[in-house]
Amino acid sequence: MKEVWVIGAGQLGRMMKYAGTPLGINVHPVNVDDPDLAAPSPGADAVITAERELWPQTPSAKALQAHANFRNKSVFGRTADRKTQKELIDSLGVATAKWLNVEADTDAAQCYEQLGETVLLKRRSGGYDGRGQLWLKQGDNDTLPDDWKNSAIAEEKCPFDEEVSLVGARTESGELVFYPLTLNLHVDGILMASISPLPRLGHLQAQAEGMLGAILEELDYVGVMAMECFRIGDRLIVNELAPRVHNSGHWTQAGASISQFEMHLRAITGLPLPKPIVRNTSVMINLIGIEYDEAWLSYADTQLHWYNKDVRPGRKVGHININDSSIEYLCRALDHLQSHLSDNYIEVLTWVRAELRRPD
Repeated sequence: MKEVWVIGAGQLGRMMKYAGTPLGINVHPVNVDDPDLAAPSPGADAVITAERELWPQTPSAKALQAHANFRNKSVFGRTADRKTQKELIDSLGVATAKWLNVEADTDAAQCYEQLGETVLLKRRSGGYDGRGQLWLKQGDNDTLPDDWKNSAIAEEKCPFDEEVSLVGARTESGELVFYPLTLNLHVDGILMASISPLPRLGHLQAQAEGMLGAILEELDYVGVMAMECFRIGDRLIVNELAPRVHNSGHWTQAGASISQFEMHLRAITGLPLPKPIVRNTSVMINLIGIEYDEAWLSYADTQLHWYNKDVRPGRKVGHININDSSIEYLCRALDHLQSHLSDNYIEVLTWVRAELRRPD
């Protein structure tokens, strides 16, 4: 039996373990945040991967990092730092937002001069779901706080039309496989819903694959990577990269013959990796800070993934996938689901229904 050890034991590692069982892959997610956890001892033939970009240097993390078969070992530090990630993207000529590194002597005036009257500060490392970000507005006479210097990048505000993402994989031999582009809705920086595929995005697929493919090749990357983009007309620009399975790829669990989790495991262990067959249209709804409701299980069209986390405001505690060939059936399923979600989901499900019914 193949053995895969995962740095991190959150929901992504858990879903990777679930995907590995039918393949005969024994997946071991490891809670590397626990400083008292004994260092694991994977066998020489085991493969090490990660479900996250950053982790503490605990005994368990050090042991896994030191393994000879730690896939993409040189990649995580480079992509986890937004400065070096941007430098990578720029070096390949891949489109991204204008940016500058925030150094000790950088001030707001310099940011406004180079990037425009509204600027977004992002911590170079950490920060997710809208955290680790700060807007500066010239019209409000905002200054650049000292505690952001030497620890952030500044980006121009992009007047984008919508947010899309591409999940793809690369094998050790260089074979590339991609899913269709996914349309995403973020609210307060948190992904709330995804839809894929959408025929109206099909003309952007080759552009997106060329961008992500160039990045995967440059990094000699093995496994699944996600690329989040802004669409501005018929042009895509990269927002951020995630060197791992990604929230916007969860729809593949219901909508593809090979899920993103299985695809990642196949790639890193050298199993065959045919192009997945995409089934119908899929909708993924993130469950954020909401209590478990057995009523979600009353509908045969809802595929629930509950993470068994303590429920807190703003925390991802699960997701629901819905898949069908009929747009009207999907919309009816969303109508059923609405009555068992909090009121803030009215906006989310209204957006999903509108996008599903939008003309190509």
